[in-house]
Amino acid sequence: MAVSGKDDVFAPWKDATAEPLIKINGVTKRFGDFTAIDNISLEIYPQEFFALLGPSGCGKTTLMRMLAGFETPTSGVISIDGQDMSTVPPNKRAVNMMFQSYALFPHLSVWENIAFGLRRDGLDKEKIAARVEEMLKLVQLGKFAKRKPHQISGGQRQRVALARSLAKAPKLLLLDEPLGALDKKLRQETQFELMDIQEKTGTTFVIVTHDQEEAMTVASRVAVMDHGQLIQVETPEVIYEQPNSVYVADFIGDVNLIEGSVSGLDSGAELAWAEGRDPLIGQPGASLSKGQSASFAIRPEKIAISAEEPQDRRNRVQGKILDIGYLGNLSTYHVELPDGPIIKCEVGNRSRIERRDFTWEDEVWLSWSDTAGLVLPR
Repeated sequence: MAVSGKDDVFAPWKDATAEPLIKINGVTKRFGDFTAIDNISLEIYPQEFFALLGPSGCGKTTLMRMLAGFETPTSGVISIDGQDMSTVPPNKRAVNMMFQSYALFPHLSVWENIAFGLRRDGLDKEKIAARVEEMLKLVQLGKFAKRKPHQISGGQRQRVALARSLAKAPKLLLLDEPLGALDKKLRQETQFELMDIQEKTGTTFVIVTHDQEEAMTVASRVAVMDHGQLIQVETPEVIYEQPNSVYVADFIGDVNLIEGSVSGLDSGAELAWAEGRDPLIGQPGASLSKGQSASFAIRPEKIAISAEEPQDRRNRVQGKILDIGYLGNLSTYHVELPDGPIIKCEVGNRSRIERRDFTWEDEVWLSWSDTAGLVLPR
């Protein structure tokens, strides 16, 4: 994400003196008997690329629409740049919104699409021309200025919509599933373009997405939502490595979850999971008490696979390879334990496929360090 100096990582949320651009204080939104947003409080800082992440119906789009002014909170206050937005209509906010459909005018050229909002604001021709050229350069579309939207690719249309949204220099840009219409490879390329543009302009971006990979790639911080509530708000690294709940661990990336109960809290957290088997040992992912129902969460890439029993690790289980997935750079092994659970582990393919060490039905050992997994309350 953005860097303020060679050694200073951008993290205003850690600075007690930093003033947020957006303050959401105790906001609830109801539609009849349905609560879409349930008493949310959140602060977003200037120049952040902030992601609202969650499944369909979790409330992320409703929250974005309230920021834009298209919906009004049932209770609570939203302020932007120190101003209460309660009585400020959408067209009077220093906010712009980029929709998934891009909403470009098909009869206007790329240049005219970008200029549209500036003309409505009554800017003189010279200022409009200079700003449009600046935006075309920013999104690298100068040579496409005279083309109509149907004459350019989906990725280029996405960039035109972005340029039009940024042309009026909003303090806040809201992006509603902006890359949803692009194919996977183009979406991945465009994610980095978005990050570069956001960094160059210094505009605060808030993106709504259900694509965890997208949120983890572009965002300075991610808010994971469910049923109208914020479950965890943290940097992508913390969200992935230290999820605060089974829900977040399961929603972000691949994870193995083994259910059991907390049997000890002396050297890390111990999880009793199968009769007659040694407990699994991991870091406590939240406050735990002995005897509490919990799940052991371990990422597939943190698990080692071997033919011989590893003697140097307390976390080790034996099972049989049930399935193998070849993903080019990775091979994924699904290993069935005698007690029922199926554990997934990932191994980097550093040699050619015909030299694979394990095959179907092989008996193997899986192992991991004491700090690789988390014990999370259920």
